[in-house]
Amino acid sequence: MAKSWGKKQISLRPQGEIRQSQMVTTYGAGAMVDLVDQAVLVGGLDFWSYDKAEGIPVIQEPRLRDALAERFGEAEISLSVDAAFREPPVGDSAAATRSRGVQVLEFPQWFVCQNPHCRALVRSQGLERKKGRYFHDCGRRKTEAVPVRFVATCKNGHLSEFPWIWFAHRSREGRCSGPSLSLHEGASGDFSEVTVECLCGASERLSTALATEALPGCSGERPWLGREGREECEHSQRLLVRTASHSYFPLVVSALSVPEKGTELVDKVKALWDVLAAATPETMAAFRTISKVETGLAGWSNEDVLAAAAAVRRGAPVARDPLRTAEFKQLVDQELEKAGDEPDRDDLFFARRIEPVGGVPRQVSMVVVAKKLREVRVHIGLSRLEAATPDLQGEYDLGVRWQRLGLTTNWLPASELRGEGLFVQLDESAVVAWEDREVVRRRTEELLDGYEAWLRGLRPPPAKPPVFPGARFYMLHSLAHLLISAISLECGYAASAIRERIYCADRTSEVPMAAILLSTGTAGSDGTLGGLVEQARQLRTHLRRAWDMGLLCSNDPVCGAHTPRGDHAERFLEGSACHGCLFIAESSCERFNRYLDRALVVPVIGHEADLAFFGERP
Repeated sequence: MAKSWGKKQISLRPQGEIRQSQMVTTYGAGAMVDLVDQAVLVGGLDFWSYDKAEGIPVIQEPRLRDALAERFGEAEISLSVDAAFREPPVGDSAAATRSRGVQVLEFPQWFVCQNPHCRALVRSQGLERKKGRYFHDCGRRKTEAVPVRFVATCKNGHLSEFPWIWFAHRSREGRCSGPSLSLHEGASGDFSEVTVECLCGASERLSTALATEALPGCSGERPWLGREGREECEHSQRLLVRTASHSYFPLVVSALSVPEKGTELVDKVKALWDVLAAATPETMAAFRTISKVETGLAGWSNEDVLAAAAAVRRGAPVARDPLRTAEFKQLVDQELEKAGDEPDRDDLFFARRIEPVGGVPRQVSMVVVAKKLREVRVHIGLSRLEAATPDLQGEYDLGVRWQRLGLTTNWLPASELRGEGLFVQLDESAVVAWEDREVVRRRTEELLDGYEAWLRGLRPPPAKPPVFPGARFYMLHSLAHLLISAISLECGYAASAIRERIYCADRTSEVPMAAILLSTGTAGSDGTLGGLVEQARQLRTHLRRAWDMGLLCSNDPVCGAHTPRGDHAERFLEGSACHGCLFIAESSCERFNRYLDRALVVPVIGHEADLAFFGERP
């Protein structure tokens, strides 16, 4: 991570390091990060710099690029054809410079003196800086000052300094001619014990800032985008603890690199666009002599390649299936594994259908092992206070609250993970028959009531509410969590290293889906240890272990009897689910441990046995 101090560029040893993959998730553009001596805000994409000698590391994934280009087009944002996705820049770990890495902004700029008898609340301009730290002159001595832990945000994800001067005097008539503030916190740090005071006698408890409309209107500041980042905003400011979990939600869309019938040539041309952008009938023969071009275009004529290049140049849309649907089609269309089937070194995707030891229960129709998987994750935006909800295809509606990562850029930060996985498809007829049971319909109504109560609690309400995912999704999601916990005991990977991918579409869809993919992978790695693939061959054993684990929770009967309908605890997005049974690491879950109900998977105390998809032990 690079840093700049005013106009003069200084080479310093960085105070901290962030992995490239984290720049696409936890600490992306617009995120607040605590360094050793400072609190900073990660700059937007306009402030990311790449080493000219090393070039820009571009990640190609045409299928994901086309899907995002369509959504970004609706938001009137362009996306590059040949370099839509880039890996985050790598800074110099020995000496940070502005020309290489990611620039950050000091934020917040309000500091609190650590002298318990002083506790002055002062801007950084009024402090003395020594060796990267700030000190406040308390009179008798100089005491270190640290960044204040409170900032202001709004439902649109804007970010600004908390209005300390205004807030301290909000109940006082007339203006203070010379505000001199101090911040006092109790032993617990609770909002009710935090008070901001002024020498003029004005004071206010921070807990009053939690009330709706207690703060002034949002100024629309987006400091990570630079001076031109401000925009109009109709919402009021909200108090935010800058290290809180809801201070930053990255919007990440991912796709597996799978071949898609009918678009192979266009995808190849886009992957080679750095060369083929200048392709003409006269130059095509010369381009064919380039090794990567000849290898990538093997089997296609020059005429077909030129036609595809012309279509790409025009920006002609390519008819594609939605992201998850295309992957589902490819995974279920695999041939049965034969002895000696192994992926080639350059394969990005290699999968085979298998017959597990002991067979599979009647509710399961297919098991596929993916010995090679490549997943591309792209950071498209951010939200604060409330996480944006993706649809069942894993895409976001860009017409609702979110914030962009750059003002003038036409690319997005991305990372690629290479690994392995196992795919389990449930029998569609069994799922439909289960959905038609009266007890399942009643439970679906309970889950829907909870979902609608959650929507009513959002302030302001979303312009385009996300669609209720349905009991099928709750069941698949819960089954995925149980299997992750069961398989992790044998496969050699921790449960936090196994990630779920849900394929769900109801019976009315063109392609009904009821399947899960459990995968593991590492950024920058060529593969994994094969443990997950091997455990797929013992699927029945793992299903039995998962069934046993879900049967009884340490919090039963409270957990088992929970219903989201009229829940006073406001756990509106889960049924029988808690930390004792279904919740797993958020790095493994696509939905922040929401939309879960083990009563839909296994028999649970307090529910009819017919409610469970696996009513009997597999």
